[in-house]
This record gives sequence, structure tokens and C-alpha cells, in this order.
Amino acid sequence: MSSTWSTGGACDSWWPNGGYAPVGCGGVGEQLTPGGDLTPVPTGAFLGSRGTVKDCTCFNVGRDVDNLRKAIVGLGTNEQAIIEILTHRSNWQRQQISKEYKGAVGRKLIEDLKGDLSGDFKKVITALVWPPAVFDAKELGRAMRGPGTDENTLIEILATRSNQQLKEIKEAYHSEFKGDLAKDVAAETSGDFRRALLILLEARRDENCQVVDERLFRSDAQALYKAGEKRLGTDEAKFIEVLCLRSPAQLQITFEEYKAVTNRSIEDSIKSELSGNLKNLMLTMVSCSKSTPAYFAERIHQSVKRLGTDENALSRIMVSRSEIDLLDIQDEYLKLYGRSLYATIKDETSGDYGTTLLKLCGTGN
Repeated sequence: MSSTWSTGGACDSWWPNGGYAPVGCGGVGEQLTPGGDLTPVPTGAFLGSRGTVKDCTCFNVGRDVDNLRKAIVGLGTNEQAIIEILTHRSNWQRQQISKEYKGAVGRKLIEDLKGDLSGDFKKVITALVWPPAVFDAKELGRAMRGPGTDENTLIEILATRSNQQLKEIKEAYHSEFKGDLAKDVAAETSGDFRRALLILLEARRDENCQVVDERLFRSDAQALYKAGEKRLGTDEAKFIEVLCLRSPAQLQITFEEYKAVTNRSIEDSIKSELSGNLKNLMLTMVSCSKSTPAYFAERIHQSVKRLGTDENALSRIMVSRSEIDLLDIQDEYLKLYGRSLYATIKDETSGDYGTTLLKLCGTGN
């Protein structure tokens, strides 16, 4: 039996319908390929209605290209002009700028920016210029390159992207690195953690946010109980199956049933039954099923309150959520930590890098 349940908004914020191109920009969107060319993408893709960055209503691609060229070419770089233009244009508009810049100047915009900028400022500006799928693919590649693997980045990206976004990320990864993302993730991880990530990469999660299956949530709650609290040892596969394949709406009601059965929250059970990276991934799935903005607010707080700011994580979240739900993330940050995200970023960052992040915040809260 299926019935309609209130989702509390978790589905809207966690699973943006479709991929990365916004609608309302002339019927057919365009996306920058890794080679630098623009290709049409369907406008059925949806970014989100709670972003801080929107299409610029007075957008003039020729004027923006001319101003960027002046800001980059010659003695000295006009960083403020670069910031003003790129933080006040949607990603779709930035792709048009990139195409026109290459035609007018004969070089790729992103290469000129890399040559003129440096440090964290260069990283956040180039992140804004890449299409979102390409940026995510590059971040996943960075997380797996060199000694050691950045499991937190793998968890953050793979656990919070929609099925359509994951498909686009896999395509972008193949274009960027000439490899298979699933195979590379399998090579860099192990055990049940690897199994869970590979299931997420299959992009077959239920995304129906309006209906939950009453029989399924009861059976899932019982199965999770039998897989953990009720037995000696833990059946990790059952936790992975339920948390990686059910919709946020289905998970919310399953967790309520689980608490009624066990008198424990699912978070407490995961902490006692699982460990390491798998535990962190499963807790992330639980957190995002309740509120993706709250999850990202916590991730930002962790990135700025550790010994030394994690600029990679901070930049990635600010850029990747700027057209989806950064307004909601700021609201959650204020509720959780008693101060605005804008004020926190102002205190924890500096220079052109800090200015860029503050521009992405918008007016703040």
C-alpha cells in the first residue's frame, strides 16, 4: 500500500529535479565541455529555487567578455572586476561568456584566469567557471589523486547529488580523466564503504518525494533492527541497501518506525553498529534525508572551525550550492550556530578569496 506523506521539504532540497542547466534562458541551455566548446543541453534540468546566484537580468555577454579581457590583460589584474562579473552571473551565463571569450581573444577564459590568479582565489574563481558536473568530477578526481584518499569529499558529493547529476558527473569524469569513475572509486576504497559508494554511483535511488510505501517502511525498520541491534555483529549490507536506495520521504518515516521499535534513534544505532568511513557515509545519508541544507551548514562549520580552514571544502560547498539552496544553508547555519554564515566567512577568510565567498552569500542573514 502506498500513501501520501508530508516530506517536510527534505526532498525538494536534496534531490533537485534533473541536472545542472537552469530553465528560462532561451529554450535551449548550453554546457561547456571539458574541451572548451558549448553543447546544447535540455532545459528540463533544474537547479533549485533557493540559490543566492540567479541569472543576471541585464546580461550582456559581449560587455562581460570585454570587461574580463581588460581585467586580465596588461599590467596587473583587476581582481574586483573579475569577482563582480563572475559572482553575479549564473553558471549558464558564465558558459556563454567562456565561449565568447575564446572567440574574441583566441584563448580559453579559464586558462587566462589560471595564469593571472593564485591560491585559493584562483581555485574558487575557476570553480565558478567550470560547469557544475565538470567541477564535481574534478573534485572527485582530486580526492583520489596522490597519496591517500579524501573520503569526506567522496561522501559529500556522492551522497548529496541526484541520479541525473550523478550520471552527468560520470560522463564529465570520463571526459576529463579518460577513466571510469566507478572503477576509480573501487580502486581507491574498500569493503562495505566501497560497496555503498558504488551503489550510489549506479544512480538508481528512489526519488519519489510524494509517496511512501507503508509496508516497505515497516519491513525496512524491522530489517534494520535485525541487522544491528537484535543480532551479534552487524549486517552492513542491509543498512547500505535501505539508506542508499530509499527516497528521503521513505527514510524519514522508516526512521520514525525504527525508533518506535527499538527506542533508539537511527543515528545512535549507526554510531554503535558501524565504524569508520561507512559510519560517516550512513550518517550523512540520514542527515540529508532530514535536511540537506542543515547537512551543508554543518560541513561548512567543520571546514572553518578546524585547525586551519579547509578551503577546498568551503569553496566547493559555496560554489556548488550557490544556485540550489545556499539561502536555506545560511538559515540553517544561523539556527545551528547562532551567527550568520556571512559573518563567519568574513572572520575566517580574507582578501579576494574572502570577498568572492561573501559575494556568493549575497546579502547574508
